[in-house]
Amino acid sequence: MLWWKNPKRSKFGKWLDQEGIAQTDFAEKSKVSRSTIWRLCNNKGYIPTPVSLKKIMTTVQKVDKTKDIRDFFDL
Repeated sequence: MLWWKNPKRSKFGKWLDQEGIAQTDFAEKSKVSRSTIWRLCNNKGYIPTPVSLKKIMTTVQKVDKTKDIRDFFDL
């Protein structure tokens, strides 16, 4: 099964796929580890630390200003 057709992808992982952004590229831009981004994309229940979450959402806002934290996480 190809990774972009993985039904277990999280909302964040599906958003990255729709935007055509590679996980490694996003990790570099957000200055968050690749393993954290991988967990975020493939584990629906994973919630990163507040520091990582801020970096991730700041980078997401640069791509799509309409996205909010609630679009990706059930907090």
